[in-house]
Amino acid sequence: MAGKQPEKQPKPRYRGVQPVTVASAVAVFGLLAMLLVDHGPWNHPQVQPAEVANYQTTGAAAHAVGAQVTPTEPKREIEPTPPGPKPAQPADPVTR
Repeated sequence: MAGKQPEKQPKPRYRGVQPVTVASAVAVFGLLAMLLVDHGPWNHPQVQPAEVANYQTTGAAAHAVGAQVTPTEPKREIEPTPPGPKPAQPADPVTR
């Protein structure tokens, strides 16, 4: 029995669908679906020139429905210091 070599066992074969095949099929389907949704024939922009559009500016459209358009207040150059105590130092400062 000393000269007898052990028999080689065959590698197990998958009888079903391999996970790599399923993942590849899902990826291809997802890519094709995204291309169809993003670049389909129904997804073209509806751009109108200024002569055809009802209002040329946002302000004109707002005035047409009765809204009052007021400019925003400009921000101050220097902000005042907030009231109250200053923030404390961190409990565990980073040392270098």
